[in-house]
Amino acid sequence: MLNTFDPPRALNESTVILDFLEDIAAKSTHRSLFPPSTDPYAKALVRLQSDHINRTLMPAFYRYLQAQGPEAQISAGKEFHAAIQSLVELFERAEREVGGTGLWVEGGDLGWADVMVAPWMFRAANVLKHYRGFEMPRGTKFEAWLGRLFEHPAFKKTCSHEELYLDSYERYAFNRPNTSQVANAINSGRGLP
Repeated sequence: MLNTFDPPRALNESTVILDFLEDIAAKSTHRSLFPPSTDPYAKALVRLQSDHINRTLMPAFYRYLQAQGPEAQISAGKEFHAAIQSLVELFERAEREVGGTGLWVEGGDLGWADVMVAPWMFRAANVLKHYRGFEMPRGTKFEAWLGRLFEHPAFKKTCSHEELYLDSYERYAFNRPNTSQVANAINSGRGLP
């Protein structure tokens, strides 16, 4: 999409950008990352999943990564693990109530919550593993979903290599003083900017 505005327009915040791209795709390709509009309840369940990712899972990721000292890291690791488990429960609820959403269902299409959580699952699998010794939860269904997510062509085309993530998140892992709004929010207990 060519930006022909003067002055140029820009957006920030990944969820806002994703929502913007969803609107464009819905108009130009008539495809959506959401369940069909004929099933508003299924769409609402996906919104619950995405709300959990934004409000709980992402902040827990940063708290765990920034935790200093063994006790703080153990506590934050449990919190992050619980956030993943709660997301799994939301996926399972959608499966029970509407037949499932996104890649959680074998043969499903890439969905909104998959796109939102994929970067955080990948970072957990490499950044948290490297800096905190984190191991992903076990479970046949979870591991199959994670495999479908990481092997999806759209994910592979948009994912950076592990070394870039390790380098980018090193300052968080060692809680080095910086001017990051994310670090400041996590350290003060506020929501993420």
